[in-house]
Amino acid sequence: MKTINVTMVRIYITEASHLLDIIVNYLKKEARIRGISIFRAISGFGDTGNHTASFVDLSLNLPLIVEFFDDNKNKIEQALEHLASIIKPEHIVLWEAKANF
Repeated sequence: MKTINVTMVRIYITEASHLLDIIVNYLKKEARIRGISIFRAISGFGDTGNHTASFVDLSLNLPLIVEFFDDNKNKIEQALEHLASIIKPEHIVLWEAKANF
């Protein structure tokens, strides 16, 4: 299998932060990242407290994970620089990976 080197980025936010649309629009229209995935967690905790979905309490402040990758390191670096200005410290995680090509 042929592979290419990519950088994976994962961003942790909550629904109540109202950052999702800002992040998605930036990554799509300005950074022109290949594609992103958004995951809505059913539970999580961090510096903003506990966030859990249950049948009794349908929380509208659940954790969200925005994940994207690209093989262009310049795109990733520029995106990270911009995102770091709106995302809390330690809420962006990245690592090197391989993608099938």
